Order: sequence, then structure tokens, then C-alpha cells
Amino acid sequence: MSVRIGFFGCGGIANAHFNALAQIPEAQPVAFCDIDESRAQAAANRFGGTAYTDWKKMLDNEKIDALYVCVPPHAHVGAEEAAADRGIHLFVEKPVGRTLEKAKAIEAAISKSGVVSSVGYHFRYMASTQKARELLAGKTIGMVTGWWMGGMPGVAWWRVMEQSGGQFVEQTTHIVDLARYLVSDIVEVYALMTNRKLDKEVENYSVYDVGAVAVKFANGVIGAIHNTCLLNMGWRVGLDVVTPDLIVETDWGSVKATEPGKVITFQLSSNPYLEENKAFIHAIVTGDRSGIHSTYTDAVKTLAVTLAANESVLTGQPVKVWM
Repeated sequence: MSVRIGFFGCGGIANAHFNALAQIPEAQPVAFCDIDESRAQAAANRFGGTAYTDWKKMLDNEKIDALYVCVPPHAHVGAEEAAADRGIHLFVEKPVGRTLEKAKAIEAAISKSGVVSSVGYHFRYMASTQKARELLAGKTIGMVTGWWMGGMPGVAWWRVMEQSGGQFVEQTTHIVDLARYLVSDIVEVYALMTNRKLDKEVENYSVYDVGAVAVKFANGVIGAIHNTCLLNMGWRVGLDVVTPDLIVETDWGSVKATEPGKVITFQLSSNPYLEENKAFIHAIVTGDRSGIHSTYTDAVKTLAVTLAANESVLTGQPVKVWM
């Protein structure tokens, strides 16, 4: 069975999916929509499909089985609901929205239609993440510490709070989601964020350039997640999990396991973009959704945590996460 695929958004992350889907025999990208017509046309030329600048026209004109939504947080403007109403399966890139209200509306449409949904939290598909889950199975976790420490992405919408939601919502969401995946749901946050540099140097800049967020998990674990985008270099992206007799440190493709008198580092090679795409296409073809590690409903919970952190910054108070 061939799975005919449409794309809403043909930018950087879409290209990661193009490369993955090109390796999956059942996947057949056929329609491509982007506000930048040249990007849509380039994708259409690659796969032999049709380019659009209006997603509504694409859905009306094309017979597709699945839609990939690869747009910025503020650009979720109805495509998911329209696709779900047509019975079109959905792969949505993170974060799934700019507001919880919008994400909940999309979630309701997906639930009503019963279509397959998957969200691009590709850290869940890393071999290192699966190894960390294996190592932590049955352990009493005490606390976690996470980081997304690097520079500022170059796209203009990212530095506008109303469009991206800021670094914790748009980028550090991967670490929040990884913590949820390895530990449990996060139920409360207390956040401090401020600007130390970039608001004075970058035009039209309204997000924070440093932040630290204390988190409380449903199972009693506590932790802290830090981020910055003011560095002029890359540094650390990962999550450390502390138990009484084991510390598990994840950092991109590696896992470091520290036990009394012993340290083992696992270097694990994998292509998480390929794995998440394979799981999504497999679910459509066979009906077996067990390989999907992040459904839309689960991804909404991660969005809720990051938005609660933004609220905490504004109120100066701890905020319960609304699920």
C-alpha cells in the first residue's frame, strides 16, 4: 500500500522528513504547500508532486492519506482540523501550537475522527533514549536536571514571543518532553526567565535569552530545566536523571551510566527522524500504532508544561499544569 502524503510547510524540519520518507518504500509525497512558493516547488520537483501556497486548495485538489504539518507555533490555522475531518492522518511538528486552547481544539478533531496522529518529538526515537529507559526501569528516581544551551536560531519568527512562545516553548520543549517520557507527567512548574544580552542587540526581539524552570512530577520526582540562546557557540543539550545507585546522563547520541565504582558510556548511532517516520507510515499501512512514541494527545501535555512556565514568569508564582 502506498501512502500519499501532503506537506503544509516545506522549510528546514520538513526537509528532515523528506529525507526520511525517501527511504520508506510505502511513502509517496505528492503535494507541498508553503507561503514561500519556491520551497514548495523545490519539494515538488524532488518528488514529482504539485506545489501550492494555500493549504485549503491543496486539501481540496489532492487525494492524500496523510498530512505533515511543519509550520511555526503561531501558524496552526486550521489545517489539522480540516485534514482530520477528511480522515487524513496527521504528523505534526512540535510544538503543536502557540496556545493550549488551539491545541485542544485540534486534539478534539483528531479524537473525533480516529485518524493516526504522531508528533515530531524525535528525541523519543533516539537509541540513546531507549537505552536510558532500559537503564532506569525499576529505579527510584530522585531528581532530574535538563539543559538546552546554545545560540539563537536564525528565523525571524523565533525571536517574537507572540509567534514562537519563546525558547522554552519552541526549543527546550524537547527536554521537557524527554523528561516526561523518562520520568512521568509534570504537574507543577516555577519559572525564572530574563534577558541579559539579546534584547539589546537583536531587532524585534521579545523572547527571553536565559531561563531556569523548577518542575514537579506526578510521581514526586523534582527537577530543573535550564535554557539559553545567548551563546555564540553550541554547548549542552540533554537530561540527567539521578537515582540512589545510578546516574543516567543523556546527551544527543550518547548515554553515560554512573554507578558506584563504575562508569559506562554508550555511543549509540540512530536516525530518529527515520524511526519516527517509519512508525507513522507503518501505523497507517497496518493499523498498528504501538510504534508511535508521541501521539498528539501526549504532545499537548508537553505544550501545557511549557506554557505554564511562561505563565509562572509573568505571575512570579508556581503554576499547576492544566492537562
